Amino acid sequence: MAYEHYDRLTALDTVFLDLESPGVHMHVGSVGIFDPGPLGVEGGGIDFERVLEIAESGLQRAPRFRQKLDRMPVTGHPVWVDDEHFNLTYHVRHTALPAPGDERRLKRLVGRIMSQKLDRQKPMWELWFVEGLEEDRFAVVSKVHHCLIDGISGVDLLAAFMGPDPEYRARRPEHRWIPRPAPGSLGLLRDEVLRRASLPARALGAAAEALRHRERTVEAASRAASGFAESVATSLTPASETPFNVPIGPHRRFDWTRFDFDVVREVKEKLGGTVNDVVLACVAGAVRRYLGGHGLDLAEIDFRSFVPVSTRVASERGKLGNRVSMIVARLPVDEPDPRRRIQRVSEEMQHAKRSGQASGTEALEAVSDWTATGLLVTFSRLASTRRAYNLVVTNVPGPPIPIYMDGAKLLHSYPLVPLFTNQALGIALFSYDGGLYWGFNADWDALPDLHDFVGAVEREFETLRKL
Repeated sequence: MAYEHYDRLTALDTVFLDLESPGVHMHVGSVGIFDPGPLGVEGGGIDFERVLEIAESGLQRAPRFRQKLDRMPVTGHPVWVDDEHFNLTYHVRHTALPAPGDERRLKRLVGRIMSQKLDRQKPMWELWFVEGLEEDRFAVVSKVHHCLIDGISGVDLLAAFMGPDPEYRARRPEHRWIPRPAPGSLGLLRDEVLRRASLPARALGAAAEALRHRERTVEAASRAASGFAESVATSLTPASETPFNVPIGPHRRFDWTRFDFDVVREVKEKLGGTVNDVVLACVAGAVRRYLGGHGLDLAEIDFRSFVPVSTRVASERGKLGNRVSMIVARLPVDEPDPRRRIQRVSEEMQHAKRSGQASGTEALEAVSDWTATGLLVTFSRLASTRRAYNLVVTNVPGPPIPIYMDGAKLLHSYPLVPLFTNQALGIALFSYDGGLYWGFNADWDALPDLHDFVGAVEREFETLRKL
């Protein structure tokens, strides 16, 4: 098979392309706040020419970021091909905040940046370098289409531009990048015919491997089947209707907070469960406060969170694309006792993991990769439009030590997860250098009081800490 000039998108990557609509932007992002260090210039600001050199060096280790979408003839399946008109200064952008450059103005700027879709005719990413932040700091706002990366591969991508050595300085590549020629319609069609012709042989190979490990195969298949059945049942039974589940428009607002990671671990040790259980308990308590304040009856509410689970194995670290499965967990929003609430969260997450939901959706992804991606797209749309869950909460582990970009220290890093259809709020978390960073992405019109919800999360964590 020729795959010299392009890569096919996986079924899951394709889902993130196809889920986009006028109000749904499928890009992930982050806001990094830096001490300028050697990147600073006299009088304030940063050396942007040096920034471009750093980006040029990083792209040598991340060639996918010089590629754009093309389509297979007949099937229309998306593939990555080199962008012969790649322009670094289109993707790496330079701007500044008006005085006094406080975090409130930065959050507003991030909301505006995230309200704009990425151009599908170009490589689908942007980096905004923002000067003028108070205390002589600068920010980097990243915006990358979800079909390119998931949370873990996004962390791996950091390594292409940053590292733990404060003395390291990126070097401009010795050789100029030259795009490979586009494969053309005939080349794409030929390779797709060859790929489909190879599927029966690949299936026989997989079957032979399964027979060699019969007991393990039967157990895995049973787990995947039961997990898939539970996922379908969840998708067909809507969660409760809430102010978080309304039609959304294209405009976004973004907010954040930070917890001390050692304190989070202390809460986990004393109250039980995992760090993620503490996170979900904080979300459940905040949702309870928020919905109660909006006059909703919480006695019989069925509130569910979509919790993505990474299925990336060690050999796949450093590779872009998506390797995640779905777990839908009920959050005990009806529970008034915070101690009991975290216990119920822990029990629910243990049940969800035992149910095999992640295995079921992973099996569906595999079937879709081998046959038609439409099956996974349909299932994903069904889960979103039928309100299978009320909001997304995703937690990505980052480096526990400080990292630097050409000597500029990353001080804080707040992540962003996209909003799905009828999902007015998404919550992402990122652990870094002793902090647990929360990013709250919301529809501008549906959640004008987003900051109140962030405050409710902070108060809920303080309640758990005092327990």
